[in-house]
Amino acid sequence: VISAAEAARLIPDGATLAIESSGGGVGEPTKLLMAVRDRFAAEGRPRGLTIMHASGLGNQAGLGSDLLSAEGILKRVVIGHYGMTPKLSELSGKNQFEAYCLPQGVLAQLFREISAGRPGLLTHIGLGTFVDPRLGGGRVNAAAVDSIVELVTLGGREWMFYPAVPINVAFIRGSAIDELGNLTMHEEAARLSEFPVAAAARNTGGIVIA
Repeated sequence: VISAAEAARLIPDGATLAIESSGGGVGEPTKLLMAVRDRFAAEGRPRGLTIMHASGLGNQAGLGSDLLSAEGILKRVVIGHYGMTPKLSELSGKNQFEAYCLPQGVLAQLFREISAGRPGLLTHIGLGTFVDPRLGGGRVNAAAVDSIVELVTLGGREWMFYPAVPINVAFIRGSAIDELGNLTMHEEAARLSEFPVAAAARNTGGIVIA
């Protein structure tokens, strides 16, 4: 058991941070996000983070991913929804980080595929939309130049392939925890993707902070 400030010090520069939550603060690990913000304000670290979350993460009033909107803290954002984070949206328009938007369900299932050690998610979801590599590949701004989605043909059909990436740190929230690390969700508003997000970090050599 450590403080939120101590937990924030476990995040290295350049880490990929997966955050499980939903809009309006549901399941949001707010204290951890605030601790990262405060450490960056004091020390200028961690820098160059990639953050990933499937749902919107914020309340349109400064919480959620907006807590990580200081210039320099983010290198890449791969999320399913920017509508809850007006500050993050504003900075994406200014190309202060590489901004991508992928379908919420795709990201939720991608965490499961990462946790299972599979190469990624193969699905028809995204074909013919702005996520299709032929139509932008989910890029939201000019800073997003890398391709994070592939178009493949299998069995005579076109599919979207979303490659797996290692998760260095996972942030999740629960209602209670014991000394062995067993986390319950009995007082949370919803059970989201906490388990696959945590397992994705654990099974790719990362750490889970709850």
